[in-house]
Amino acid sequence: MTVITCIEDLRLLHKKNAPKAFYDYVDAGSYTEGTYHANSADLAALKLRQRVAVNVDNRSTESTMVGHKVAMPTALAPVGLTGMQWADGEILAARAAEKFGVPFTLSTMSICSIEDVAAGTTKPFWFQLYVMRDRDYIKRLIHRARAAKCSALVLTLDLQIIGQRHKDLKNGMSVPPKIMLSNLVDMMTKPAWGLRMLGAKRRVFGNIVGHVKGAEGIVSLSKWTASQFDPTLDWKDVEWVKNEWGGKLILKGIQDVEDAKIAAASGADAIVVSNHGGRQLDGALSSIRALPPIVDAVGDRIEVWMDGGIRSGQDMLKALALGAKGTLIGRAFNFGLGAMGEAGVTRALEIIRAELDTSMALCGVKNVGEISREIVLNPY
Repeated sequence: MTVITCIEDLRLLHKKNAPKAFYDYVDAGSYTEGTYHANSADLAALKLRQRVAVNVDNRSTESTMVGHKVAMPTALAPVGLTGMQWADGEILAARAAEKFGVPFTLSTMSICSIEDVAAGTTKPFWFQLYVMRDRDYIKRLIHRARAAKCSALVLTLDLQIIGQRHKDLKNGMSVPPKIMLSNLVDMMTKPAWGLRMLGAKRRVFGNIVGHVKGAEGIVSLSKWTASQFDPTLDWKDVEWVKNEWGGKLILKGIQDVEDAKIAAASGADAIVVSNHGGRQLDGALSSIRALPPIVDAVGDRIEVWMDGGIRSGQDMLKALALGAKGTLIGRAFNFGLGAMGEAGVTRALEIIRAELDTSMALCGVKNVGEISREIVLNPY
């Protein structure tokens, strides 16, 4: 029996269990993958300040994110195709997050639909929105999220144009999987994955199929999706989404101080410093390097969160120390899901919280509110 001690253990098991095209979809960046790898490398380069002879009994990792109490300052990030890593993956991840006490964010490009996840959980979750050319569809999608009692809307701003990921092209990555000899051979070596998928609630994009005319088959669905990401997206659209939604709004994909200032003035409740996991502009700053100047500029006006490269409690602690009030984790929970299903997501969360708790103690910190830049020896 494999002993799971860290997120890397889950990653390796995910890679073993899932078809290559779907594993690579998670573990990939755009072009050279320079920004993808910088997200982790720049976090690793930060050094923590160890303190001794400090009373660190009765510690707590609890916090709040846009008024929601969380067991630790993180939410599961929106990740497309989660339901192809493990059958009904979005429902399982949402259940694990609910039981653990952190928010789950459902992607627009999920396999299980908003309604599927709402039926499979007992507490509100968050919904992530892409603004597409078909504004009527987007309006209906917002209303569906509201009807499902989603408690926050995460609006992604950095996917107007899709960055190229070489692995996806080489693997013929699509939903359902494109029939290629290499894919067929690979899937034959993953019989447990195949059996689970046979019993899955869905195997196509549940938020799209059945809700858009001309996007029923794999070819028409692919064409519709590829044509819908909207390069005309601007701040007027953000205002339109805010008015249509009427609830907690989080803006994801902020990397620049000037954009952060506009976002802070937009009436949103939080912003996420994010480069889309290194999947968009290759050569952009890592999220952790982009974070401090944005916190300095707008951190007193809006909650600033960060995602990108967080694979451990130490990574989370460093992000919090450099000013983030919350974090999002995407790949880490997907590695857990692809490795062990719902239990794997729970294990990923347990690992990160235990590491956060231990690291806080060794830095002389008892609760999240005490974390400051003073615990990092070489802050950016």
